[in-house]
Amino acid sequence: MKVFELPDLGEGLEGAEIVSWHVGVGDKVVVDQPMVSVETAKAVVEIPAPWSGRITQLIAKTGDIVSTGAPLVALADEDSGPEDSGTVVGTLPESSSANTGAAASSTPAREPTKTSEKSIRVSPAVRRLAREAGIDLASVSGTGLGGTITTHDLEQARPASARDGYEPLRGVRRAMAINMARSAREVPGSTVTDEVDVGHWPPDADVTSRLAGALVAACSTEPALNAWCDMKRMERKLWDEVHIAVAINSPDGLFIPVLRNSEKLPIAEIRRRLEKMKADVLSRRTRPEDMTGATISLSNFGMLGGLHAALAIVPPQVAILGAGRIFEAARPSVGEVKVTRILPLSLTFDHRVVTGAEAVGFLNAVIVTLGSDAVAETSRGRGGMQDRRKA
Repeated sequence: MKVFELPDLGEGLEGAEIVSWHVGVGDKVVVDQPMVSVETAKAVVEIPAPWSGRITQLIAKTGDIVSTGAPLVALADEDSGPEDSGTVVGTLPESSSANTGAAASSTPAREPTKTSEKSIRVSPAVRRLAREAGIDLASVSGTGLGGTITTHDLEQARPASARDGYEPLRGVRRAMAINMARSAREVPGSTVTDEVDVGHWPPDADVTSRLAGALVAACSTEPALNAWCDMKRMERKLWDEVHIAVAINSPDGLFIPVLRNSEKLPIAEIRRRLEKMKADVLSRRTRPEDMTGATISLSNFGMLGGLHAALAIVPPQVAILGAGRIFEAARPSVGEVKVTRILPLSLTFDHRVVTGAEAVGFLNAVIVTLGSDAVAETSRGRGGMQDRRKA
């Protein structure tokens, strides 16, 4: 018998939730046959069979949150009979009591195993969940392979009063909770705000694509904000490419796919790609790799409401630009007062590696581009960023 463990599903993903099994105990599977759908922090992913065989146990149950490397399913070789116990891949055989040569009595069907402190079989992630919930693992019956305690077992072990009125954070919402906690813990973010007169924009102007174009132009002016930060090494990396993480809201939660190499794209292509990204999010076609590698973030939260916000920076990025709701207001103009449309802007930056002057310079560059409607139609070129860095 072999045990297949949850593989590494991508950058920064610590685990996944079991959405549905496509196979059952006793089914025969072949290599690359879809076995199970899981929801990660970034997408729903189908996991195929790594080898051919017969399913002997579904270790993880639907709804379980499984850590990377935790057992998912047990398979027997196609030609092995039902009595074949085999060897569990990645697990040392349990030592038996002293071999006296006596014949073992017939073993009844496996029941959930009550564990003791010396024989507890549990993944580090489940152990942490138990500690946070105040659950004594020695009192939990493990229903996983060999008595392994699963997240489902922990949930069943909770007192009813501890579960009343609560529901687990799953999928995208769970990822959001983890990422926002990490941001608050690691990044000393500071926020500057301003506004830009967009009264010259047509009423049907695509705000997000214009913001993306202005962000690209600002990265040329102040490249320090298009960067990654590694505080363990006390290093930063300035990027020539501008890979923009664009926040897109959906009924399932917040997705942040990446608009890659936006510095090379004309505004029409930026608009087209943004529309496709939104359609992919709403239809759940966004892949995990579509949401990695961003160098800076953009949130047009004004589509929903609000004027200014102190937004969360997702490490290793060091900045996020936000745009609020466009509103009408009276503003002075050449000796008179006129009513115009105003776009509020917020820029949150990592003050460990970005100076206040750099942040203000970046925001001013965004305002100049949006205010003059001078969003570049073609690449701004790499030389501009490199020259600015040497200045």
